[in-house]
Amino acid sequence: MRASLIQIGVYDDEGGESIGARRERVAALVREQAGADLVVLPELWTTGAFAYESFGTQAEPLQGPTYDAMAKAASDAGVWLHAGSIPERTVSGSGSAAGDGLLYNTSLVFSPSGELAASYRKIHRFGFDKGEAVLMSAGTDVVTVRLPSTTLGLATCYDLRFPELFRRLVDAGAETLVIPAGWPERRRSHWTLLAQARAVENQSYVLACGTAGTHAGVPQAGHSIVVDPWGEVLAEAGPDEEVLTVEFDPGKVGVTRDQFPALKDRVL
Repeated sequence: MRASLIQIGVYDDEGGESIGARRERVAALVREQAGADLVVLPELWTTGAFAYESFGTQAEPLQGPTYDAMAKAASDAGVWLHAGSIPERTVSGSGSAAGDGLLYNTSLVFSPSGELAASYRKIHRFGFDKGEAVLMSAGTDVVTVRLPSTTLGLATCYDLRFPELFRRLVDAGAETLVIPAGWPERRRSHWTLLAQARAVENQSYVLACGTAGTHAGVPQAGHSIVVDPWGEVLAEAGPDEEVLTVEFDPGKVGVTRDQFPALKDRVL
């Protein structure tokens, strides 16, 4: 299986690049990955994960402009696309499509035909008493997506620090854990450590895709990473915008779990 993680650069001083222009640029990068099985984008790449002031003003409905652009890009490239996450605002009011009018950090996954295969609202919000933790609501659903050769388990950035979520994903059948992020450079060592820990303890692949650049004055870690079920790093990006492509064998998950059946010894 071939996966391409697109480590998008989002910068405070972008030379006038609008969100619309960034969507077009990212859609073109996705199309360039034709031949891959899975493409992954980072968290909140339209706004920047730390650009809190932009969450409300740039929020969009689930089936908004980013949805449309990424659905078409997935279809054009013929790839499964984890389109990272967007600041989603649900539509308040009555009717079957109504929501609560709140903000969510929502991931979108598209099939190679451009159909929405799954969406995931981030459960653990970062910021303690400010930022995302105050501005956005928490998701509640544990989400997996069945691909032809593996089952994806969806998580986002700060979720990486909470192993209980990943146990639930494994219980739901996840074999490949996909984690888009906007992780700060000052805690980059935690990013790598936690990605490897989640892979080892769940005997799963981890595909963790971060951003490059600076979000609202916060330098980003970059260093997107792919880890195998034994915790071995198969590929790792640098600090700048790049496409990290790796070939991996989804069958190794079952082999690892059979050879070292630690998950069968769980008590809690």
